[in-house]
Amino acid sequence: MFFAILFYFAFVVFVGGLGYRIYEFARTPAPLSIPTTPAPTTGGRVFFRVAREVVFFESLFKGNLWIWLFGWLFHVGLLLVALRHLRYFIEPVWGWVVFIQPFGTYAGFIMVAGLAGLWARRFLVERIRYISTPSDHLMLAMLLAIGLTGLGMKFVMHTDIVGVKAFFKGLMSFDLQPLPAHPALFVHLLLVALLMIIFPFSKLLHAPGVFFSPTRNQTDNPREVRRLAPWVAQIEKN
Repeated sequence: MFFAILFYFAFVVFVGGLGYRIYEFARTPAPLSIPTTPAPTTGGRVFFRVAREVVFFESLFKGNLWIWLFGWLFHVGLLLVALRHLRYFIEPVWGWVVFIQPFGTYAGFIMVAGLAGLWARRFLVERIRYISTPSDHLMLAMLLAIGLTGLGMKFVMHTDIVGVKAFFKGLMSFDLQPLPAHPALFVHLLLVALLMIIFPFSKLLHAPGVFFSPTRNQTDNPREVRRLAPWVAQIEKN
């Protein structure tokens, strides 16, 4: 019952909080033309620029190869792990989800390796260590603990995955089912729920925020389109 209530609460906070923050991003004005040059001059090229940023982390690649490597490994590993976990929420399991199961399993190691590298730089690189806050370390520690407990249940302390699926399927249909009694599973799910709760209020919001970055999503067309700050437009109107 505790985990059922916890996940219902975490889901509401995650969806509601994330939706509200995206709404805030969308309604925040960007009156100035500030794309990072060289920038695309058409909307189509802007789309591909944002796509490259989301998929390949293009600006990070140009800025620091080591951070790009660890960051990209973490995000790719996380994506495969998340897609692999779809099997706990659908029945029958889709064919492509079945296909990626082995890839998602070993992607857990890639995710943990990327996280370890990102956390290590906050200790080993002086300028990064100087600007790192306790929340930065706690966030990385939580993500690393989620990955390690997940790998532990797969390769060391096996749990009843049929019971886990029944629990989450029951949550989706409001038919509560017992959760298998397993210490590592309890820690894993507790951390996942905590991550869902704090996500809309943390630096992890860079995930949706990248789509609203004016330095990336604006066209470089100041000669064709004149952008005015609201106060300048008001002065010219008067």
